[in-house]
Amino acid sequence: MTVVDAHLHVWDPGRAAYDWLGPAMAPVDRAMRLRDARPLLRAAGVTAAVLVQAADNDADTDHMLATAATNPEAVGVVVWLPLDDPDRAAARLRVLRPDPHVVGVRALIHERSDPDWILRPDVGATLALLADAGLAFDYVTSSPAALRHVPELAARHPGLRLVVDHLGKPPVGGGPEERTEWRRLIAAAARQPGVHAKLSGLYTAAGALDSWTTAQVRPFVGQALELFGPERLMYGGDWPVSVLAGGYARTWEAVGAFLAPLAPAERAAVLGDTAARFYRIDPDLLSAAHDAAA
Repeated sequence: MTVVDAHLHVWDPGRAAYDWLGPAMAPVDRAMRLRDARPLLRAAGVTAAVLVQAADNDADTDHMLATAATNPEAVGVVVWLPLDDPDRAAARLRVLRPDPHVVGVRALIHERSDPDWILRPDVGATLALLADAGLAFDYVTSSPAALRHVPELAARHPGLRLVVDHLGKPPVGGGPEERTEWRRLIAAAARQPGVHAKLSGLYTAAGALDSWTTAQVRPFVGQALELFGPERLMYGGDWPVSVLAGGYARTWEAVGAFLAPLAPAERAAVLGDTAARFYRIDPDLLSAAHDAAA
């Protein structure tokens, strides 16, 4: 089985600006390279990874693509585009699209002061470009509230493949009202057949990132499996943020425990097949990653 980590970051403050990095993010407030993650991936049996943008600038994208060019386990890159500038986005896309590693687009929309920024007409024009180009869109939130836009985005752009990062930040450790609201919002998103979700970044909603427990997270994963099914869920290790949440091995082992009751084909879907299909990963790149890991 080819195991694909569908959500892995690499960054280098010497090559790109990451405004959110700082001393509070120690020990990951430094260059975090794929070679640093490789032993963790190999120990978990992860064969391949999708690199996901970590800054809204071209330099971060260029750094990821350079990493993918020299590391066979990087089989896909989710790049950044200026979503609110369709002309510039189209020009940049013409440069990026020939690279087979480019599989999707993400922007840090959760850091915008306008909570409805994603619904702006100029952003919509760029999302239409992504759909026409056959690229996926990673939808990132800082809280479940932003999930309310997912059904509308899916309706506006029926040809756009959309994946909700980190299950839309469920309230791990939160109260019953918060859990009920997350369930309502993620269920509405899941009713859109083109919407997928990542089992990634499932840490405590408040307090230290490493204070989560498998018992706290399990109900959210169970509901996601019920709502999306394994064929629309994918595993993401969220390295190196997972370093702050107890380590990659801890998050990997938790996901393994959550998926243990599933049939082998269902586990294979969440652990790789869904990501390969959703992101339309080049089979040759997957094969090269498998050979490198062997």
